[in-house]
Amino acid sequence: MEIAMQRINKSFGNNNVLKGVDFRLAPGEIHALMGENGAGKSTLMNILTGIISSDSGQIEVDGQKTQFKNALVAEQAGISFIHQEMNNYGEMTVLENMFINRELTNRLGLLKTPVMRTQAKQYLDYLGAEFGLDTLIKDLSVGNQQLVEIAKSLMTNAQVIIMDEPTSALTENEIQKLFKIVKELQQQGVGFIYISHRMEEIFALCDTITVMRDGISVMTTSVDETNVNQIVKAMVGRELTEFYPTRTNQIGDIYLQARGLSRRGVFNDVNFDVRSGEIVAFAGLMGAGRTEIMRAIFGLDHLDRGKIIIRDQLIENHSPAAAIKHGIGFVTENRKDEGLMLDATIADNIDLASLASFTKYGVIDQHTDRVFVDKLIKRLTIKAQSALDIVNSLSGGNQQKVVLAKWIGAGSQVLILDEPTRGVDVGAKREIYDLMNELTNRGVAIIMISSDLPEVLGMSDRINVVYEGQITGTLVTKDATQEAIMTLATGGRINE
Repeated sequence: MEIAMQRINKSFGNNNVLKGVDFRLAPGEIHALMGENGAGKSTLMNILTGIISSDSGQIEVDGQKTQFKNALVAEQAGISFIHQEMNNYGEMTVLENMFINRELTNRLGLLKTPVMRTQAKQYLDYLGAEFGLDTLIKDLSVGNQQLVEIAKSLMTNAQVIIMDEPTSALTENEIQKLFKIVKELQQQGVGFIYISHRMEEIFALCDTITVMRDGISVMTTSVDETNVNQIVKAMVGRELTEFYPTRTNQIGDIYLQARGLSRRGVFNDVNFDVRSGEIVAFAGLMGAGRTEIMRAIFGLDHLDRGKIIIRDQLIENHSPAAAIKHGIGFVTENRKDEGLMLDATIADNIDLASLASFTKYGVIDQHTDRVFVDKLIKRLTIKAQSALDIVNSLSGGNQQKVVLAKWIGAGSQVLILDEPTRGVDVGAKREIYDLMNELTNRGVAIIMISSDLPEVLGMSDRINVVYEGQITGTLVTKDATQEAIMTLATGGRINE
């Protein structure tokens, strides 16, 4: 299938999102679509698949002028869209989610459940999934939820598959499986539009790159004829000489200690500490227990036993409110469901953890609060018309900045960052890294969970590696390697 999009324009109110974009996909091509958050990538794909309409421009599919009425019609025509923010239903099973709006029935209208189970299992097995069809979606990790979305797309026998940050929550092993599947499908003539911020993936997988900046397609080139520096410059309009900033922090005294933290069947006897001004990374494979340890420290999940000590004082975090009172903030990996109120304003979201500071006798000091919110929006360079914009209207990277602003505004002295740059573009990543540097320079203790090993090595002072609910090793970052981390993350040992 060949797709040609010409002179596509789209505005939302006074915000010109697309300004005459051209994009072309050749049959069987893997075409990367890159750009900073807010550049217009997802909007362009939403127009292609009929989710929204363009203001002007033309779409041709196999030489025929086409405009899909909605995503279902586009899917029936052979174009499938795997969104970054997954479209699934937490209270329904994997099987039910995979056959939403495509249920198989007999002549009496009854579900052909055995056939559906066989088909679903075939595609999940193909992806190497290790969960059952009757598992509730809400009980799956973000990475496994992503696998379900990919399996749903493969079931449609699509001729073109659009993938928006498909690997952002997958392990390295899952990513390699996905790449193998993409390459196999390409050999069968399937084309891919691959939206990603991960440079190494683009050069390993894609044939062609189109870069968008501020609603315009500024570069289209063969992967073989470009390099990372050229792409970054096209994306941000400038060169990023150093991707990871130089760490200038002064590490102080121990601020938080975890001693013997255990939760039956999840993690056991976890011991670590983090000092003021330090970034301690938690590395490991998906499902190792990294996030679960931090959820317990923040009071979201209970501990069976163990102690949490802040500045030599034993604390009891039986709830997030208690953790916040003790100066702990938590940027979760799932910002859509746990980190944000998507239908509320930027101001309301930033205020969540610190509103009491602006309230006296039940009345909010509106002026002081507005100054506080506007200062944080400016400091984190959140791209919005005003503090009253609805968070759901922001790009993924700007939504992540709103979450960070909430905890920075709350004055958190221990900040837990769970996959802080997942789905964030290269320019916004650097801004987040600079912000982390600034916070540690002010003495904030940061715990960072990341599946991105270059990020772990580029932004931490020490690394705790977790395997099956236990810390199998602690590495000083300057002496660490990706190989050493992966050895510990898979149950191996080093320095023996």
